[in-house]
Formats: sequence, structure tokens, C-alpha cells
Amino acid sequence: MPDTHTHIGGCLCGHIRFSATGPALKPHTCSCKMCQRHSGALTTAWVEFPADAVTWTGPGGAPSTYRSSDYSSRAFCPICGSTLGAIDDDPVIALLLGIFDDTSPADLVPTSHSYRAGRPKWWQVSVKGRAP
Repeated sequence: MPDTHTHIGGCLCGHIRFSATGPALKPHTCSCKMCQRHSGALTTAWVEFPADAVTWTGPGGAPSTYRSSDYSSRAFCPICGSTLGAIDDDPVIALLLGIFDDTSPADLVPTSHSYRAGRPKWWQVSVKGRAP
């Protein structure tokens, strides 16, 4: 059985904070147009948790959301605008790795890359030491 960690993190201003009990699921990077527009980055790094494993602990409670597709809503802080992740209709919360206080645990290391063709050809993405 994979290691179970408690991961914590939050937005830029601290209004939205979370605690997620692992193991983290499906750590990956993504270069789809929706992720690019949501984050402003060419590639995002994500990790999923069952919804019941994530607790919103900051003074703001749960993040604000924007319905971005027929199965998911993008999550963000209503105060500072920080992108936090996605809350899916399935009981899954996908969090962006950049919002974690500590990104070094092994269960957060991306193991795959989605929508590789969505990135500009000059953008190089390496997953677990493999070249694109």
C-alpha cells in the first residue's frame, strides 16, 4: 500500500487553506488549453485526492468555483485570485502542485503528461527524468 501523507497548502493570501490526506492519486502534468487558460501557464502539475480526503481549513472555507466543463469546476481564491485546482463531479478534488507548502514528497512527483501536443514545440516537459 502506498505511503499516506497529510499534505497542506493554500492560496497566495492564505484565505483558502487545505489539508489533504494521501496517498496522492494520479500526479501528472497537463498542457491542455483549459489548464493553460485556467493557470496562465503552458503546463500545470496536478495531483488528485478523493473529495473526502480534502479539508478546507483556512478562514475562507471552500474556494470559489467556476463551472468549466460538464464534469468539473475550477477552484480559486475569491480574494487573491490564486488558481487552486478543480473540483470534479466525481468525488475527486484535483489540486495544483504549486499550492502545496511542501512539494517534495515522493507521492506528488508527476508520473505522466496529458495533452503533450497542446504545448508549443519549444516547451520541454520532463516526467521522472524522461525527456519529452
